[in-house]
Amino acid sequence: MTPRQSSGRRLVPAYLATGGRARPSRNTLDRLTLLHGVGMPITSEVRPEEHRILELLQPGALSLAEVAAHLHLPVSVVKVLVADLVDAGRLHARAPIPEAEQFDRHILERVLDGLRSLKS
Repeated sequence: MTPRQSSGRRLVPAYLATGGRARPSRNTLDRLTLLHGVGMPITSEVRPEEHRILELLQPGALSLAEVAAHLHLPVSVVKVLVADLVDAGRLHARAPIPEAEQFDRHILERVLDGLRSLKS
């Protein structure tokens, strides 16, 4: 966990967690991107914030926004950290499942009419 003062302010600025980088190595990550670990052991080469992300994902998948909320870090910072973990092969990231598209009512009515004509 990132150290905090009693006032709730962060002792270390969030951008230091990313080594000062502001942009992730991939632009495919979204707040709703689902993340899950690959089951690799957590080694000492993993930075503390990345270690916490991997620990959070051990029980199962979470969205990028949920991970950011658990870590009390901005989503933009977590995107950079997650991109690094995906690049290292320690995480899988999957785009959210899109909402189902609405069916055309006219087509459904024609199918229903066709099925009714087969019945009679």
